Parts: sequence; C-alpha cells; structure tokens
Amino acid sequence: MTTPIRLIIADDHVLFRQGLKSLLLLQPGVRVVREVESAGELAAALRETPCDVLLLDLQMDRWLLDDIASLSRNVAVVVLTASEKLEDALAALRAGAKAIVQKRFAIETLMNAIRTVATGQVWMPAELQTEVAGQWAAPKSQVLTARETEIVRLVTGGMRNAEVARHLSLSESTVKTHLNNIFQKLELRDRVALTHYALRAGLIGMRTPGR
Repeated sequence: MTTPIRLIIADDHVLFRQGLKSLLLLQPGVRVVREVESAGELAAALRETPCDVLLLDLQMDRWLLDDIASLSRNVAVVVLTASEKLEDALAALRAGAKAIVQKRFAIETLMNAIRTVATGQVWMPAELQTEVAGQWAAPKSQVLTARETEIVRLVTGGMRNAEVARHLSLSESTVKTHLNNIFQKLELRDRVALTHYALRAGLIGMRTPGR
C-alpha cells in the first residue's frame, strides 16, 4: 500500500480552509495531518507534526514570504493565492516555493501540484509558465560540461545526491563537487534556482494540469 502524502493546510480563512480539507479528504493518496490559521501556529505545527507538503496561503501573513526558504528545507511548499499578479508568483518561487496554485483552480489541479512537488519537482499552471520564463532573470551564460548537464538534469528531476551518484557510478563527494562547480558557473545559490535554470534551458519539462 502506498504511503499517503501528508499535508498541512495553513490558511486564515476558516471557510476556505475547511472546504479545502473536505475536498482533500475525498482524494486518494493524501492525508491532512494538521491545519493552522495563523503564522504563529505554523512553526509549532511543522515542528510537532511530520508532513510532506505544506499548503500555504501567502496572504495569511506577509512575513511568510521571507520565511519560505526555511520552511522549504523540510517540506515542499505549495503556495495558495488569490492573486493573479505575476510578481507575486515570481516572489514566491524565488523564496523557495515548489508550486503556485491560484485559489480559483479546481481540486484536480491542486492534486496535480501536490503529487508533483512530493516527488521533488516544481509545478506551475500553464498560463504562468510563458510569463515566468520571460520575466525570470537568466543567469550569466556559462557552458556546462556534458557531465555537469547530466547532473543538472538528474538533480532537478528529483534525484538526491546519493541517487545521482549511483546512477552515474560516481562517488557522492564527486557529485557534490560537480554541483558546487555548477552553482558557481551559473551564479545560483540553491536547487530551486537550479530547477528554474533547467526549465529555461529545456533540460527538464514542467508538469502542467492534465499530465
């Protein structure tokens, strides 16, 4: 039996939160393990309740945008938002969110995003992809070696360092050295930024609704 994806819902709108929870209870393969209504409760919830994906209302408290990076070290953050503004989506992605889902979308779209980020990938609605690709500041042009390109493709596709090492018959320390070189060449600071580079470079595809 497949282990369900554990979810925490963080939203200060009670009707939306309870309605979302009711819909998620009907979906196979996921389990809501906790819900919180304030930023103050969130840190304690994540500390006390193991989960895989955090469904986070970005408007609940604006400081959360700055804290997504620390939140995303242990869980995949899916930002829920009523905003249609491209700059809000970009800000959340830069802060470390793995997915942006607008609240007007159907539950099937949210489930697609949840399942995608649970595997370590990034998800974004199709209509935002072109805009984001055009607006996101591209890193300075640098040529990666064939080996570095393959490592980027595997890492941003969801593999951990140890898995990449086994797949390529390398030591884990060699993989880490390659990754450090890649980050320096592309002037990137983390795997989220590397994933967006890989998307722009066509090294991986982004999951979209219905796929």
